[in-house]
Amino acid sequence: MANITFSSPAMKKDVTVYAVAGDRCTLLSVAQEHKVPIHYECQNGECGSCIVEVSVLDGKKLKGVHLTEKEKTVLVLNGKLTKEEIEHMELNDVPPKWRMACQYMVLDQDILVKF
Repeated sequence: MANITFSSPAMKKDVTVYAVAGDRCTLLSVAQEHKVPIHYECQNGECGSCIVEVSVLDGKKLKGVHLTEKEKTVLVLNGKLTKEEIEHMELNDVPPKWRMACQYMVLDQDILVKF
């Protein structure tokens, strides 16, 4: 189980939900299931409308989850990451803080998602 806390100025207060890690659920699908208003358009990683900032809540290092090719392209085009930063993250197994909610798979880690 993972606790996912969603935080946004668009919500009256933060919302924490439980998600089953390894269930192949994306952050976007968890948000939709719990009526968290993350903006999205295409739901398949091409538009970039669901870009979120992910950080860890339990004081541990955020687990490395590799970016999909779609995420790499969209995050670079939206100015969230550079190609050099992506290369550094991949070589050093460092997870990025910017992700696309429709591409990020839920892991067994408590996280804060800002949008």
